[in-house]
Amino acid sequence: MKIISIYQNEKQLLKKAIAGNRHAQRAIYDRFAPKMLSVCRQYINDLQFAEDVMVNGFVKVFKNLDTFEHRGSFEGWVRRIMIRESISYLRKKQFVVFDDEVFEKNESVGSEIESTLDIEHVQELIDSLPEGYKMVFVLYAIEGYKHHEIAEMLNISEGTSKSQLYKARRMLQANLKLKEMLPRRASKGN
Repeated sequence: MKIISIYQNEKQLLKKAIAGNRHAQRAIYDRFAPKMLSVCRQYINDLQFAEDVMVNGFVKVFKNLDTFEHRGSFEGWVRRIMIRESISYLRKKQFVVFDDEVFEKNESVGSEIESTLDIEHVQELIDSLPEGYKMVFVLYAIEGYKHHEIAEMLNISEGTSKSQLYKARRMLQANLKLKEMLPRRASKGN
């Protein structure tokens, strides 16, 4: 019963927001802004720029509310807008460079992640990736898009998407191993 009630309330809220009701629009913003800021932040390192992108994304959400067809979740629809807005922002700022070269390092890097890694540490590691790697990694590993969808979204080949993901994973593994080794080296010096 609760699920149906929430769904019906969301439909009513959307109808009011489409009609221009500012309270309904504010309720939608308040409900989804924290999650959508997190989505934008996954792509954009600087929190202030991520907030700007999120606000621009919400402008698009409210301009296009009447096009939401109630197929799938409203949150998923808003999320796709935020992802596209983040990608668009990065393209405009020319931060994204896709490397088509084959990754040549064949060194083995451990892939175990300590369970003590916190979210901020993981986000820092992801932020350290070059923008092209980061964008593909987030779209694939976090958002769950397939390579053909990523290729279409970013206007790159499917092979480039796969290559970027491979390189991102290798770089993350190398950075994890490096961070793991740093405390050991420091303790040996004492």
